[in-house]
Amino acid sequence: MNSLIIGWLLDLLFGDPAWLPHPVVGYGKVIAHGEHWLNRGMGRKVKGAVMSILLITLVYIATWLLLYISSFSFQFSVFTIEFSTLLSAFLIFFCLAGTTLIREVKAVFLALDSSLEEGRRQVARIVGRDTLKLSAQEVRTAALETLAENLNDGVIAPLFWLALLGVPGMMAYKMVNTLDSMIGYKTVRYKDFGCWAAHIDDIANYIPARLTALLMLLANGKKLIANNRFVWHNGRNHASPNSGYPEAALAAILNCRFGGPHEYFGEVVDKPYIGTNDRLLTNTDMRKAIRINRIAEVIMVLLVCLLFFILE
Repeated sequence: MNSLIIGWLLDLLFGDPAWLPHPVVGYGKVIAHGEHWLNRGMGRKVKGAVMSILLITLVYIATWLLLYISSFSFQFSVFTIEFSTLLSAFLIFFCLAGTTLIREVKAVFLALDSSLEEGRRQVARIVGRDTLKLSAQEVRTAALETLAENLNDGVIAPLFWLALLGVPGMMAYKMVNTLDSMIGYKTVRYKDFGCWAAHIDDIANYIPARLTALLMLLANGKKLIANNRFVWHNGRNHASPNSGYPEAALAAILNCRFGGPHEYFGEVVDKPYIGTNDRLLTNTDMRKAIRINRIAEVIMVLLVCLLFFILE
């Protein structure tokens, strides 16, 4: 529990400092190298599956071994500090992305206040879709969709897997998520090689995505029954079996519309709409969405801390 509190506070205060090497960057480089080497010729689906499963397993084992060999203590003044506790805290810090996500979404809206081009460039940092042709409304929509989806990917799901499988499970989940974000697309290049990465990500996020939606509705605290019905009706209106639920929760809270067709790597992917009120999104919506994210995050941290306390 101490590791979680320290790691979460570090993320809350600092986010992801640009000067600090991040494990997920290393994940990305390994995945990119493997994809370049293996995504060619025959048997792409098998090669993609083997690479994905191998990388996830290696991260879990490596993290477990690292924590095992770091199980020693040292004296600091009148305190005894376990090195593994500090190491776990830093790994948890690396796995959480709540503060960085909020900063990036704020930056999109601020950039859009300057110009549409600035907004497009800024939102390109946090979305996978092509952004050069997006309207101002589409830039805001993309940012808020990402805020909702990545509350799951960057906060709730990592904490879920921390509670279930400890820090090694949390680190392995980040590899799952990174694989999906890099190769889990239904484009010509990735549809075979990345299909297993996408399926594994779907499984890993099935419960957390729905939990994220529930926590968002609880954080809002209004129209719980009506909004819950909206989420379960509209959450399936997404290409992903999971991402639609957090997005539907935010669409219900803001009374807006998400989804629709997007371009990925020059190819148009037709996505269903989530909600029907295609109203203009504003900075007020952004601030409300960020408040919901933070409250949902705090609730999840408290729940995991309570679980660890009970199990101690």
